[in-house]
Amino acid sequence: MPQPERFEILVLGSGNGGMYLAWHMARSGRRTAVVERRLIGGSCPNTNCLPSKNEIWSAKVSDLVHHAARFGSMTGSVAIDMAKVRQRKRDMVKAEVAAVLQQYESSGAELIMGGGNFVAPKTLEVRLNGGGTRMLMGDQVFLNIGTHAAIPNVSGLDAAGPLTNIEALELDYVPQHLIVLGGGYVGLELAQALRRFGSRVTIIEHGPQIAGREDQDVADEIRRIFSEEGIDILVGAEVRRVQGRSGENVSLPVRTSSGERTVEGSDILVAAGRSPNTAGIGLDVAGVELDGRGYIKVNERLETSAPDVWAIGECAGSPQFTHVSFDDFRIIRDNLAGANRTTRDRLIPFCMFTDPPLARVGLSEGEAQRQGIEARVAKLPMSVVLRTHTIDETRGFMKALVAARDDHILGFTMIGPEASEVVSVVQTAMLAGLPYTALRDAVLTHPTMAEGLGPLFSNVPPRLS
Repeated sequence: MPQPERFEILVLGSGNGGMYLAWHMARSGRRTAVVERRLIGGSCPNTNCLPSKNEIWSAKVSDLVHHAARFGSMTGSVAIDMAKVRQRKRDMVKAEVAAVLQQYESSGAELIMGGGNFVAPKTLEVRLNGGGTRMLMGDQVFLNIGTHAAIPNVSGLDAAGPLTNIEALELDYVPQHLIVLGGGYVGLELAQALRRFGSRVTIIEHGPQIAGREDQDVADEIRRIFSEEGIDILVGAEVRRVQGRSGENVSLPVRTSSGERTVEGSDILVAAGRSPNTAGIGLDVAGVELDGRGYIKVNERLETSAPDVWAIGECAGSPQFTHVSFDDFRIIRDNLAGANRTTRDRLIPFCMFTDPPLARVGLSEGEAQRQGIEARVAKLPMSVVLRTHTIDETRGFMKALVAARDDHILGFTMIGPEASEVVSVVQTAMLAGLPYTALRDAVLTHPTMAEGLGPLFSNVPPRLS
């Protein structure tokens, strides 16, 4: 083995947490390299978070135009140009990647494009995209390798060439009938967007409800909203096999509680979860242990089983959000400087960017029940919030959980306009340890969505004695 090049900081994967760590360490005077196989900046600006929200907004515009008469605007015939939708997304991605590259240049961190494979502890052989190899060794190594869309083991599915979220965001046509396998965040977001572009859409969910991690009332409300938009939803449904080719014609025999039926369509989108990118890169050689699902085992400081090796973001089993990966960076950065921060008890907000969006922080009602935590529950229809009347978007509700015997806020869920912003108000109150009465009695701007927090928290039942 040739003598490896030595770096003080070596990062495998250029996702959010890893790139921020690399820039910080390089600016601190440490010789730093980042090895990236393909996506500069990781999946968020290229294929996942930002691109999907870009096209979801295009779908929102399409929906508004189709219903413009409701707001007093008369339009002629409306057509969707998916090539332009895609180009708007591509232009944004190009600008985001350029900004990332500028940060690499200004920080002094070296970006090495190629596939890395461990050949010894803390030692990577990198097959360069432009040809050739480099051998790299890091005094400290950080794994930031992310996840990819999982393809369920269904007969004929892989051969059908299904779309994942990546290919769905590259479509230059509107599928005639899109069949979505999976009713989680990605499946629901893209199902609604493609429906608004003009596709007929059917969602097939294996579990008993869509949005499986949410309370039943939340899932029911999403289902009602989607049904109003003409989206067909099958739950408790098992796809027996797949026949045909996605992009042409596909046929899926499906077993449901009411019997077997066949769903026929033009395209398949697989949105049935994620798998870590940990296979085949020599992690065993590096001394890095995996859990039973293939994620990297880490402790509360994000340290792996190998000395001086950390894992960041999704590959470490962290919640699959960019804001969590960024916090992983902050924990590692601070600990390297002598702090003792951990991932324990982080208050992580969740958001699904359907329309209206779903946002949640803290405990859901179901989680509180499963954990045996007594809670008082308050609920408010979004139609009570006067701001929704001004924009004619009254669907959804707010729900709060408050401790049964004191006034601490345990959790908040909202499905309604601007939920992704309102949730931050409640999260801030929870971080500050404020009682729910602080939000109940606050003077909030009228008319806003956050104003609904006043009547919501006014609905909290009395304390249990």
